[in-house]
Amino acid sequence: MNTILPLQVNNRMIGITLVLIAASLWGISGTVAQYLFQLNGFTAEWLVVVRLQIAGFLMLLLAYRKQKSRIWHVWKMNQTRNQLILFSLIGMLGVQYTYFAAIEESNAATATVLQYLGPVFIAIYIVVKEKRVPTSRELFIIFLALLGTFLLVTNGQLTSLSLSIWGVFWGIASGVALAFYTLQPYTLIKNYGTMIVVGWGMFIGGLGFSLFFHPWNISGELNAMTLMAIFFVIIFGTLIPFYCYLESLQFLSASETSILSCAEPLSAAIIAVVWLQVSLGIMQWIGTLFILLTIIFLSKQGKKGKEMNR
Repeated sequence: MNTILPLQVNNRMIGITLVLIAASLWGISGTVAQYLFQLNGFTAEWLVVVRLQIAGFLMLLLAYRKQKSRIWHVWKMNQTRNQLILFSLIGMLGVQYTYFAAIEESNAATATVLQYLGPVFIAIYIVVKEKRVPTSRELFIIFLALLGTFLLVTNGQLTSLSLSIWGVFWGIASGVALAFYTLQPYTLIKNYGTMIVVGWGMFIGGLGFSLFFHPWNISGELNAMTLMAIFFVIIFGTLIPFYCYLESLQFLSASETSILSCAEPLSAAIIAVVWLQVSLGIMQWIGTLFILLTIIFLSKQGKKGKEMNR
């Protein structure tokens, strides 16, 4: 009796379940952050500092338990040390702050969808780096992404924006930051592992940001509900989904996880509409669909996306 096929099917289902849990939790945490910003007076700066420092510290603890002898190696050589500092202060801090600033200025659904322009910026970067003319497929993907963005920010109205200028700015900036965050630490992750690099990136990024925005200067109102929301963003919106996403890579290919990660903007949109009564027009839903399709096309084309931690 052949038991290999059922085992492969079970492993595949485990991988799919893990990545869907990760993507859904990331999407929900964006909506929880919107609840903190727009209903309870917290700022993106404060939440980014607290989230990065606590989640980074906890992730380093997990890395220490698994790779005790390697956790400090990344600091021993000047080249890797400089790369890690650049990743922490530009990549990690950049992608976290621009994303939360986009939520603060618009809503979780829109911010998450705009951040998913990141793989499109990666595709454009690769074309420029290779000094070649884009293929017809790449041009179509870029056009689809631009059309989706236009519909999302205007709701199909040529004469007006359905979002604030700053919401659009920070949303697109988060896509650019995500592209840098994905490409820059490739060598570090290859040599030291994702958990070590991202753990240090979070902790150092939060530490650097805390020099300007002190975590003890709490901007919003602390009560039982907001404390639960903050806890959710740090644990269920950072640590658990990141771990699930990493575990899913043992059972699925990187392209498959990229496609399944599209559950993140969908979950953010659904929760924002149902819980916070965010209103999205039909053209904005169509724009969202177009941007998600670009991720699927890019994944099938074989673009290599690394782990994305919001």
